[in-house]
Amino acid sequence: MTLSLYIARRFAGMLGRVFLVFFGILLLIDTLEQLRRFSDAGIGLTQALELGLLNVPSSLYRILPLILILSAIALFLGLARSSELVVVRAAGRSGLRFLMTPVIVALLFGALVVAVLNPIVAGTSRLYDQRWAELAHGDAQAFSVSEGGLWLRQGGDDGQTVIHAGRANGEGTELYDVTFLTFDPDGLPLRRILADSAQLVPGEWRLTGAKAWTLDAQNPEAVSVVETTANLPSDLTGDAIRDSFGTPEAVPFWQLPDFIAGLEKAGFSARAYRVWFQMELAQPLLLAAMVLLAAGFTMRHARFGGTGMRVLVALLAGFGTFFIRNFAQVLGDNGQIPILMAAWAPPAAAVLAAMGLLLHLEDG
Repeated sequence: MTLSLYIARRFAGMLGRVFLVFFGILLLIDTLEQLRRFSDAGIGLTQALELGLLNVPSSLYRILPLILILSAIALFLGLARSSELVVVRAAGRSGLRFLMTPVIVALLFGALVVAVLNPIVAGTSRLYDQRWAELAHGDAQAFSVSEGGLWLRQGGDDGQTVIHAGRANGEGTELYDVTFLTFDPDGLPLRRILADSAQLVPGEWRLTGAKAWTLDAQNPEAVSVVETTANLPSDLTGDAIRDSFGTPEAVPFWQLPDFIAGLEKAGFSARAYRVWFQMELAQPLLLAAMVLLAAGFTMRHARFGGTGMRVLVALLAGFGTFFIRNFAQVLGDNGQIPILMAAWAPPAAAVLAAMGLLLHLEDG
């Protein structure tokens, strides 16, 4: 038990140091990039640093498997150079039993990451997107999905239009059972339009079965207008609507099931979100696979030589697993492979390959 706690403490300390090093490097790079990107907007160092702090967590979250394998390599190399691995084996503990502690730490860290860090990253990503849109365009177009349908917002300095629809097509360019509510720059309602459907074409919405009320009139119903077809100007595009979904990473893990249900109820495809949800569930297994891959190539005494080559091979194996996992995610998003295979096959294959290598080295 004492040995397990010692190894766990060493691994956690190494993981923390590597994490902080990457955080500092990425924060410096991102802050400089924000200064360059928004130089025309006249932002200062403080604003750029704030944007960097909001953007860096998502970057770190994406490369967590690589941080894990670097931490594991550093741990095993340190134990090998200090001959602590030799002492552990001389005490009668096999290498596979010794590895249980780092693997358990990786699994617990993965569970903590998904349960706690994921919602934090989702929140900072949304804040960064809002700040970026405000600086880049002066205003942000909003999109949200709820149990009551979907909501859009369009407009600029001359006023805003809030759009609510019961459902939509998969591209978000055709809305059904739709309501348009127009506000002036002071936030006062000007007009309300109900329509059976609305199709987005360049520069406008084409409404079918529309009825419009002028809300600043004394009796809106008396001056209401019923039109078989009508047009409403819009600066939205199909790409802008799809982009306003954000990425699956911007939705907290605990809210993903409800968000997926809302998207599908509104008529949108939620496949990418389903793939991401399963990949988050598989995250602890992926991190454990990175520890096993690092152990398979670096858990040997330094006197055997070839340390540099073994470290390089371990890094290549880790990067290869990371690449295959991302490639499988793309295939899963596109529907070319099943969702469960996209999420679980790469980490499971990495665990099995690493275990085979370790069994060969330890008992072969």
